[in-house]
Amino acid sequence: MLLELLRFLRDRSISLARSGREESGHLAPEGALERLETVANADPTARNFNDLGIANLDLGRMEAALAAFERAIAIDPGFSAAHFNSGNVLGELQRHEAAVARYDHAIALNPGSADAHIGRGNALSELGRQEAALESYSRAIALQAEYAEAHFNHGVTLRQLNRTPEALESLERAKRLNPELDYLYGMWLFNKMAVCDWRGIEGDFRSLDEKIERGESASAPFPVLITPSAPALQRKAAENWIRVRYPPVTVPTANAARPRPGKIRLGYFSADFHDHATARLVVELFELHDRSNFELIAFSFGAAKADAMRRRLHAACDDFIDVQSRTDAQVASTSREMGIDIALDLKGFSQESRTGIFALRAAPVQVNYLAYPGTMGAPYIDYLIADRILIPDEDRRHYTEKIACLPHSYQPNDTRRPAPGLGLTREKAGLPPAGFVFCCFNNNFKILPGMFDCWMRILGKVDGSVLWLLEDNAVASANLRVEAAARGVEASRLVFAPRVDLPDHMARHCIADLFLDTLPCNAHTTASDALWAGLPVLTYAGDSFAGRVAASLLNALRMPELIAPDISRYEGLAVSLAKDPDKLEVLRQALARNRLESPLFNTALYARHIEAAYTTMHERRILGLPPEHFHVRPIAGR
Repeated sequence: MLLELLRFLRDRSISLARSGREESGHLAPEGALERLETVANADPTARNFNDLGIANLDLGRMEAALAAFERAIAIDPGFSAAHFNSGNVLGELQRHEAAVARYDHAIALNPGSADAHIGRGNALSELGRQEAALESYSRAIALQAEYAEAHFNHGVTLRQLNRTPEALESLERAKRLNPELDYLYGMWLFNKMAVCDWRGIEGDFRSLDEKIERGESASAPFPVLITPSAPALQRKAAENWIRVRYPPVTVPTANAARPRPGKIRLGYFSADFHDHATARLVVELFELHDRSNFELIAFSFGAAKADAMRRRLHAACDDFIDVQSRTDAQVASTSREMGIDIALDLKGFSQESRTGIFALRAAPVQVNYLAYPGTMGAPYIDYLIADRILIPDEDRRHYTEKIACLPHSYQPNDTRRPAPGLGLTREKAGLPPAGFVFCCFNNNFKILPGMFDCWMRILGKVDGSVLWLLEDNAVASANLRVEAAARGVEASRLVFAPRVDLPDHMARHCIADLFLDTLPCNAHTTASDALWAGLPVLTYAGDSFAGRVAASLLNALRMPELIAPDISRYEGLAVSLAKDPDKLEVLRQALARNRLESPLFNTALYARHIEAAYTTMHERRILGLPPEHFHVRPIAGR
């Protein structure tokens, strides 16, 4: 999500990059191009070739635009606008190192250009050099203190660096300067939630809903999923984003249907093929795919991190292709040339997504899978992998995709993940020596006032209990302590756990007593981690995909007794379990037994079910049938 917002602002800078164009009027690009080519060849000045580059840019002809800008630079190396425009196009072509060099030239020639510093920051951010990007945005702000876009980029990058309180300050400055800046409102609200600043937040949520309803570009889709926005508005936010950012693109016919009995070629696309929550969920699925019927190709557009998880994923694939430096068009073209039958987007609208690949039809069948808990609102995403708990049939209207409904849970798991260690003590974890330990290791932005009210009532009814939370940032922790005190609960009864490596994090679950889930956005991988570690998770089902994940997991684990029907009974069950150790122990024993026997952690069974879904999708395509909702029949046995 964060890089995507920076790419949006880079595109805005392209639209502003008209420096040096003749002031004699603006021709429509289609009519101007031929005339500009004639003029530039007859009178080869830097200005004429810069205009030719802009015309090509307006038509999306990036290579031709780059050639024209480079020709302008060759004619006049001191023409700063051509360096700047070239940097913008190089960024579009994923050639970010070269883009930085061009922006450096532009800045050397025109040190007062705030736009050039912003462009340089965007290229550095794409290269993963966020600290350097931050310096570029700061320089742009020093040059032009009221430049809202510069403050926006500054805030987005601070969030990437996990400096959330500072990010919120930058976004608030941008909001004061230009409250209508596209996608600013949602990003500002997301960061406000991340520091648990709840002042006026109900009104903020209403304002977001109203903006979405009016069709405004108020927010990228992801922040909307974690607010109380109704599923219909989540869909509308996604459709607004797709309409503006990634409308369908006409491309050559994607991958003519191959006659059976050829293997179905699966393309999994992600930036997270390394030690990441998504990778930890899918890795054993990759290993267990039936190679007699499926070929598995990974398209990796994230940083090439040389860790054990990446090596394991690489070994599990028939082919593993690093496409980080390729454009969306190049990646989609490669996928089509390789005959990928089903393209699975493992990012959706989450961090480092590449939706443009799918707008260009990477495969005849395209699927929103696992990482993004909502609709993408895109006409070119054919299916969404879900289950009957996540998306009941009556709720399909809130999703533009057709629903491929698995028989148990949509979520795969890795049964090879290590069991939690037993060496952690309450003392080492900063917990009191006695008393019931409620915990929630969800990100702080998922904690909203209504749920926190419930938690404080629970603490008030269970003497000596504590609530153990993840510490995202010190400001959020301080704000939550203040909110606890305002509800009559001693701030010391909130204990905060720092972020640690996965093995140490898993060990925490062994000394907690009950995991309290959040709503409207549940624990996802966090919930499966707790259940794998043997810690009961208490939830209640919300109205949207994001708010029904824990219920999906518990249903597949055959423990529906931990799914409360509403917040009142959620509260009552939490108190009851805390006061009845025998009842809680029965649940723990059932969890330990079901972990080995239920479908949730049966990855081999899961693989057969999702392969049945892929086969149905592919066969409909072969028969010339459009995508349609369907349920996968459960396969007997383990």
